[in-house]
Amino acid sequence: MTGAVTRRTVLAAGAAGAASSAMAMTGSSSKQGSNAARFSLGYAPHEGSFASRGGLLEQIAYAADQGFTAWEDNEARSRPVADQEKMAKAFAQRGMKMGVFVASMPKWAQSRPLLGGNDDAEREAFLADIRTSIEVAKRLNATRMTVVTGFLDQKVPLDIQTARVIDVMRKAGDIVAPHGIAMVMEPLNTRTNHPGVYMQTIAQGFAVARGVNSPAVKILADLYHEQIQSGNLIPALEMCWSEVGYIQFGDNPGRNEPGTGEINYASIVRWLRARRYDGVIGMEHGNSVKGRAGEDRLIAAYRKIDSQGEGL
Repeated sequence: MTGAVTRRTVLAAGAAGAASSAMAMTGSSSKQGSNAARFSLGYAPHEGSFASRGGLLEQIAYAADQGFTAWEDNEARSRPVADQEKMAKAFAQRGMKMGVFVASMPKWAQSRPLLGGNDDAEREAFLADIRTSIEVAKRLNATRMTVVTGFLDQKVPLDIQTARVIDVMRKAGDIVAPHGIAMVMEPLNTRTNHPGVYMQTIAQGFAVARGVNSPAVKILADLYHEQIQSGNLIPALEMCWSEVGYIQFGDNPGRNEPGTGEINYASIVRWLRARRYDGVIGMEHGNSVKGRAGEDRLIAAYRKIDSQGEGL
């Protein structure tokens, strides 16, 4: 994902200035039907995927017109309540699902929190983030929210840290479970983007999720991160599938749309379809080409893997 807030800011460049004004209206296009066939899976663009089309609501409407049936917004928690409500209205009008937003994110410059460390205050601050995210999820009709489980504490044995992370995630699960929400823990790669993070692979996420043993605590399988850290994507998904609660795409190297790197996303789509996956797939990446040409290329890339993934 996710990673630093600055990365999403870069992805949203060119759209941020128009976003505030776009929030003042839903736009006439939001009431029109799609002018393209709907994708067979729930691929979810984000603000910046279609930056040339205007502000946030205009981008949502444009995505719907291209056949996308979901949307992802990491920054939703920080948006004004009125803007969250306008987003929810736009989703309802266009028959779109809300994907993840970030419920708790580390302070990257400080390499914190250390959820497995010795300071209980860091775990309490994490739980406070979770409590305040519940109303955001309800407002957006979101059933998944992202959590990043912080950094390693080099002074504490790894097994002790794992036990502590399981404990705090169990408490967080008890908070959100009554609301029909699941937190999805995101493993991040340490080789390119996030050195020092605690959770680094889908398999590690599986171990924590099984230890928590709650329907409210699952794994966010970001395949860009997993490819860098471990590879072996389909077998990893196969072994850990019972605890996977959300998927994100992004090719490697470059973290752009499918087809720009080494991952065979058509095979991933075929695998997901065989398992009747009906959840959201976050398009957690940038566009390899700027402007409208890049936006057209983005849509074409998803059309290609969507169609190539049809055969068994």
